Amino acid sequence: MQKKRGIIGQPSPVDSAERLEPDLASSRSNVRKNQQKGSNSKLLVTNQHMRTRRDHASETAEDYVEAIASIEANGIECRLKDLSAHFGVSHVTASKILARLSREGLVETKPYSPVRLSEQGFAMAKVARQRHQLVLDFLIALGVTPGTAQSDAEGIEHHVSDETIRCIKKFLASKA
Repeated sequence: MQKKRGIIGQPSPVDSAERLEPDLASSRSNVRKNQQKGSNSKLLVTNQHMRTRRDHASETAEDYVEAIASIEANGIECRLKDLSAHFGVSHVTASKILARLSREGLVETKPYSPVRLSEQGFAMAKVARQRHQLVLDFLIALGVTPGTAQSDAEGIEHHVSDETIRCIKKFLASKA
């Protein structure tokens, strides 16, 4: 059997991945074997990145509802232009995201009116804010400078598991 070649006789990306990542190559090999056998059984392949992709999908929604809640908490009506400025995105981008959040039942929007959180959106914002604060407190307890901790917490809060959150709470409680 001849190996597949990429452009100009170079190994294909699959061949390179098989040499560099044996576990990935093994998974691909298992998939190929099942496909060749014509097996109808489901292949149980653990995808370590599945949770990360799911977390990324909800990250924007969490950021937007958290920002809306923060703006409303300051007694200001949240408008599209506020979100556009806050996230440094165009009006069109912010508008598309708000439309998606509206379809998901997280925000209530009307033309030329302020954006408001639904009960579901408010609940999501509350959880996101709590997770952010907990991660921030944890990083500061580790000795990370407040500015860096704030920046890092913004990314970590979306990807940390519930188990890790429980352990962080336990750790911080023991330090108090």
